[in-house]
Amino acid sequence: MNQVRTLKSCYMTVAILVILFVTFLVETALGGSQSTYVLLKMGALNNYAAVAGAQWWRLFTAQFLHIGIMHLVSNAVMIYYLGLYLEEIIGHWRFLILYLLSGVGGNLLSLALGSDRSISAGASTALFGLFGAMTAVSLQNRDNPILVYLGRQSFWLALINIGIDLFAPNIDIQGHIGGLIAGFLIAIIIGSRARHQYSFKWRVIAGCCLVVYVVATIRIGMVINL
Repeated sequence: MNQVRTLKSCYMTVAILVILFVTFLVETALGGSQSTYVLLKMGALNNYAAVAGAQWWRLFTAQFLHIGIMHLVSNAVMIYYLGLYLEEIIGHWRFLILYLLSGVGGNLLSLALGSDRSISAGASTALFGLFGAMTAVSLQNRDNPILVYLGRQSFWLALINIGIDLFAPNIDIQGHIGGLIAGFLIAIIIGSRARHQYSFKWRVIAGCCLVVYVVATIRIGMVINL
């Protein structure tokens, strides 16, 4: 009974994970999740395709694809455990909006600062958005020890992973940082079910920062090195 209640409280998280695993099965059926052809065909992010080919939808679709089973599993485990708490804290639909927009936000920084020749994919952009969101919620609810604990853990997990990214090959560190920034700002804007909310002033400031971030990353990303 408790397990059923738990799943009902995070059904958006479960739905996201189902979509990720089904998408991976489709990748495998089409020729393998590590096939460049399959990744590009299904919507992985590549700057040439996104900008020169005007395929901006790749900023959205790339977050559903994964390169190898371990890439999928590692992201899925963290998304589940974060979603288990965060979805209940901010609400189901806000969680979905946060997740999807964080994925796009992370891919925007990857577009702006990543290699034009690289192909990037993965839910980690959205995952880092969840880290940022949990951090934002905890900062506004410092009188709640549980939220403070979850926020602190999320912040340090994000920082440790970014530190590891610096020494790991073929990791889209720009996407991770971008997702973290986007998730933090979006969480301030959309609010949560927690006791303390950010004031209208802080939401406007976060909204302005998000607009500047989006415009700047698109502007920089549109410059392609041939």
